[in-house]
Amino acid sequence: MTRVLQVLCLTLCLRTMFAGGVAVVAQTAEASNSQAPDDHAKAQRVPTDSTAQVTLGQSAVPLYGPWKFMVGDSPTDPETGQPRWAEPSFDDSQWETVDLAPKDGAVSPIGGFSGYVPGWTARGHADYSGYAWYRIRVHCQGGSKSSLALAGPANIDDAYQAFDEGKLLGSFGDFSRKPPLIYYTQPLQFRLPETCTPSAAAQVLAFRFWMEPSTLLTDPDAGGMKSAPLLGEAGVIGLFYQSQRLELIRGYLMYAIEAVVFALLAVVAFSLILFDRSDRVYLWIGLLFLVTSATNWFGASASWTQWISIPLSLVVDGSLGAVTFALWVIVWWVWFGREGFRWLPAVLSGLVVLSAVSRILGLEIFPGLVSHPIALQLYALNQGLRFVFFGLLVWVVLDGIRRKGMDGWLALPVVLLHGIATFSSDLIRLHLFHDWFPLGVEVTPGDVAIFLVAAVIALLLLRRLLESVKRQREIALDVKQAQEVQQVILPERRIALPGFAIETEYRPALEVGGDFYQIVPHPSNGSLLIVAGDVAGHGLKAGMLVALLVGAIRSTTDWTIDPVIVLRALNQRLMGRGDAQATCLALRIDANGQVTLANAGHVPPYLNCEELHLEGALPLGMFEGAEPSVMRFQLQPEDRLILMSDGVAEAMDANGQLYGFERVHELLRTARSAAQVADAAQAFGQQDDISVVSVTRIAALKSTTA
Repeated sequence: MTRVLQVLCLTLCLRTMFAGGVAVVAQTAEASNSQAPDDHAKAQRVPTDSTAQVTLGQSAVPLYGPWKFMVGDSPTDPETGQPRWAEPSFDDSQWETVDLAPKDGAVSPIGGFSGYVPGWTARGHADYSGYAWYRIRVHCQGGSKSSLALAGPANIDDAYQAFDEGKLLGSFGDFSRKPPLIYYTQPLQFRLPETCTPSAAAQVLAFRFWMEPSTLLTDPDAGGMKSAPLLGEAGVIGLFYQSQRLELIRGYLMYAIEAVVFALLAVVAFSLILFDRSDRVYLWIGLLFLVTSATNWFGASASWTQWISIPLSLVVDGSLGAVTFALWVIVWWVWFGREGFRWLPAVLSGLVVLSAVSRILGLEIFPGLVSHPIALQLYALNQGLRFVFFGLLVWVVLDGIRRKGMDGWLALPVVLLHGIATFSSDLIRLHLFHDWFPLGVEVTPGDVAIFLVAAVIALLLLRRLLESVKRQREIALDVKQAQEVQQVILPERRIALPGFAIETEYRPALEVGGDFYQIVPHPSNGSLLIVAGDVAGHGLKAGMLVALLVGAIRSTTDWTIDPVIVLRALNQRLMGRGDAQATCLALRIDANGQVTLANAGHVPPYLNCEELHLEGALPLGMFEGAEPSVMRFQLQPEDRLILMSDGVAEAMDANGQLYGFERVHELLRTARSAAQVADAAQAFGQQDDISVVSVTRIAALKSTTA
């Protein structure tokens, strides 16, 4: 901040010196010799029709003119290798005369720079791009000997070389390339070998300019110098250079401000994903804000530094701009639930490629790829694609309004503001809006609109987040109630029945599991029915199917405990419910130990640590009338039968290794309870619901007499 204040003070001092401490007289007279230009006359200086008389003290003056101007490029002297139009002896009397004095209060319509004058396209050379030259004869008079410096013009199109007395002082842009590599205008200063003394001779300053064809499309009055160079005492020029740097920073400060704001908004949008991972709109809005921030950072870097050339800037800006247009459409498509318009992502991808290619070719960033007339048509196509993107956005939002009502109408202000931001340059050309320059910082209607867009989207995101949190609380309440229901419908861990010792263990992988089991004793004949199964899937949906199947088991066992009939009833209950499927096993143990087992794709049980070999059968819910496999065997006193779900064998460690049936076989030899079996699988790495039912037949006690 201190540095900025210092430069501001220097700016005020410089303006004071320009206003009161400097006398500049521009005298125009007819040339005493009106002969034709002689490029080979080097022995003497050929008089020109104008000389700028500059009187300097400890100050500097802008070189408003009269300048001599000519389009085209200079031939090169075969002896010196220097351009002839830079030589002081060259006769420029037949050239045009140009005055670079700005109108009062004139500022650049793009960057807001002061001292602005229109370029050569507004001075009779419309549609011309390429090389052009400016020359001026300056006679410096001062009261004391002082070293001179030249401040290059602060506003130009697009690159230049500065010459003093035919010698190259320096350049802005890379003239070693053909065509020259250009950058956005930067202030430069050049030391002059001459000094300002009463006896100093007049000297010739020359500027060789190059302008890209693409500049004609982006600037209505482009071409060459759009502000006057400054000549003066070296120390003053150095201070003026710092003032120009500050003016440059102010002119494009909104790029950096918008980059920071949208980077922060991108972080906020991405962080909202942590609150609701199911809502993809936070991801897309975060990407939109991130691309917007990157575009503005790129613009600030290109304007303030010479790291990024204008061709590279136009390529990146065109590509990121097309992506930004597409992201706007995708954001609202996702916002409204991605209903309909399934073709939209593919169409937008094609439009992004078409927009980027048409911009690159239309601006002739790579000269020679297409002819100039075709380039103009491609540029017009690129401009028209903005309306296509915006039209798609309006279409998506109108469809959202039709389907969502009030939620859709809330998006309308964002769309209108985005339209102003997108077409702000067109609205300015129609004189519907204009730019503002508070404290020298350019603020466009698009800047105002985009900040309002950010504010409105932030409010909409907050509203959406609150609604999402409310839904999550409702879902959490539903899950909690489903857990309570599941705890009610599943039997207790230890069940005491005459002739049997029963243990159960249940470990859901999520809050609500898809495994189930029911133990139904028959009071009249002492038999016992056990039904165990595993519903496909996890979570609340699986829990609801479990409740359905448990209800079906209870209603069926009211009139039969035949395992085959029970499985048929469960299969019928699942039919016609989409992808609702389940593996299930039902077995009946009679009072005498006779076991009837029916299986529908479930994991076979283990009898005394040995797996029973069952015939294969389809799970429930796949085919109407599917029959389970059936087997019968005898359960002797002290025999132990263990039923388990596939969550035990399918437990997986951090290396991706399954627990497997071999480990299950070894585990059953050592585990003394159902809880130990579940603990071992869970500790190995639970991936699915785990349920274990252990049934041991107890030998009847013999009666004794006293």
